[in-house]
Amino acid sequence: MTTPDPDGLLAEQLLRFTRRVHRIQKRHLLQRDLGVTPAQSRLLRTLAQYGAPPRMADLAQRLEVVPRAVTTLVDGLEANGKVRRVPDPANRRVIRIELTEEGRAALRELRAARRSAAEEILAPLSPEQRDVLGGLLDTLIDGTPAGTC
Repeated sequence: MTTPDPDGLLAEQLLRFTRRVHRIQKRHLLQRDLGVTPAQSRLLRTLAQYGAPPRMADLAQRLEVVPRAVTTLVDGLEANGKVRRVPDPANRRVIRIELTEEGRAALRELRAARRSAAEEILAPLSPEQRDVLGGLLDTLIDGTPAGTC
């Protein structure tokens, strides 16, 4: 007789939940018809975190991807008018990436899509359950066992 594997079950639940979150977010993105892929969405959100336009290498490092992947994403976003390449004022050989007004508008729509997806995902939970989930997620994100600090 085999013993139950509670961690295996939990791992499967986490994977299923992650897939559900991605599926719902993708649907909410598609409904807004922004013409932005999930990967492009992530790049736009990351780009918005910088105070000044970053280099592609900076974006690649922050996204934890190879620079070529960033080039492909920027190409698509530039073709859609959401970002533009600009020369670095201090070194004209360096190219920086900046959001356009259309890119800022897309970010606002992306944020709204993520909020509506989160509302759908969290709908079955009571406010108290949401508070507990928030605390548990903070612990998992930080990687610090509860009760230590």
